[in-house]
Amino acid sequence: MSDSNKTNFTNPSTFILLGIPGLEPAHVLIAIPFCAMYAITVLGNFIILFIMKTEPSLHRPMYYFLSMLAITDLVLSTSTVPKMLSKFWFNSREIDFSACFTQMYFIHSFFVMESGILVAMAFDRYVAICHPLRHSRILKTPLVAKIGLAVVLHGIMVVLPYPFLARQSPYCRINIIPHLYCEYIAVVKLACGDTRVSSYYGLFVVLCVKGLDMIFISVSYTQIFWAIFRLPAKDARLKALETCSSHLCAILSFLFSSLTHRFGHSVPLHFHVLIANMYLLVPPMLNPIIYRVRTKQIRDRLLRLFSHKGM
Repeated sequence: MSDSNKTNFTNPSTFILLGIPGLEPAHVLIAIPFCAMYAITVLGNFIILFIMKTEPSLHRPMYYFLSMLAITDLVLSTSTVPKMLSKFWFNSREIDFSACFTQMYFIHSFFVMESGILVAMAFDRYVAICHPLRHSRILKTPLVAKIGLAVVLHGIMVVLPYPFLARQSPYCRINIIPHLYCEYIAVVKLACGDTRVSSYYGLFVVLCVKGLDMIFISVSYTQIFWAIFRLPAKDARLKALETCSSHLCAILSFLFSSLTHRFGHSVPLHFHVLIANMYLLVPPMLNPIIYRVRTKQIRDRLLRLFSHKGM
């Protein structure tokens, strides 16, 4: 093994991001859809944030949470995609140790925040469908602000041990990460020392944090569907389902990407790396599209905006 592939924290150096193993000749071509998805993500989420700010009728709990989701998606994409594109187009493979741990923290903490925001949105839909007359009294602005703050602090604190645990062992073997970004477990596997605590904590976050979020969402929607299908009028049932459709599509996008990333280890390495990148690229790109298409208030505001510019 060459000395260039060895490192130790007594002499900090860099990690090497390998990219997509086996598909190196196609990196330039692969970069094109990656760049397109990132452009759609940035444009779509900025449009959502602009509409939220300029449309007073959208200053309601569900849309406050949607604004948080848009900001989270922007941070998730921006913390990874520019470095991916520099790797694809300029073969910029090196990433500083500190930059790698910073990127790792941002990716995982904002992903936990995104999961928490989807839970908050599920709670909003539960109150709106199951207790419609009390919705405005329950979800007042101070409570929405507290929920938003709790989601942010939850993401910050739960993932805070990641960089510290990842740095606790010396890195004296290879410093090559077979990914396009600093994924927590991929970095931990490079350490020489005992990494059981790091691995167990990563598993804890997946099962007890993200898993509990999915359980809470499932329980909320069980109650929501029970309330909807007890409505006597078909039109009322369809209208109630329509108010939940955007959120359900966002949950399915998030859940599909998470599960394919988590259980895609048995497939070839290059395919697993591609899945891992879709896990970060697809939900942030789809969320603004879903809400623009499925939410009448946003769709109408967007149409008014473009029709006004066309005049």
